[in-house]
Amino acid sequence: MKVKVINKSRHALPEYETLHSAGLDLRANIDAPIVLGSLERMLVPTGLFIELPVGYEAQIRPRSGLAIKFGISLVNSPGTIDADYRGEIKVIVINLSKEPFTITDGERICQMVVAKHERVEWQAVEELALSERGVGGFGHTGVL
Repeated sequence: MKVKVINKSRHALPEYETLHSAGLDLRANIDAPIVLGSLERMLVPTGLFIELPVGYEAQIRPRSGLAIKFGISLVNSPGTIDADYRGEIKVIVINLSKEPFTITDGERICQMVVAKHERVEWQAVEELALSERGVGGFGHTGVL
């Protein structure tokens, strides 16, 4: 799939790290390091602008290495970039650890997965078909 992109960052375009990777790592595009204190969050620019085809979204997800090693995640995970958004991709990064974390220019701060989606057309009904699960909710299929 071809996706139009404007790269106003100082970095190369995102690439897949391996042949079967689902996500592209996005990099911070900042003039000075950002120090995130414990439980602090910050909107981090990437310098990237994209035009997705209609019927697709870009999901912004945490990087597992940053999460396990440093407690770094995203506040709205996954974030969604809609096909009609044309602004800069910015990422809400949060430090969930007790230690400060420094984000430097060019650091891989998240991953982006492009996915097809469907639009819902609601069909109002009086009842739903029965299923094996039924109304079982949180913790229904496992032990909490």
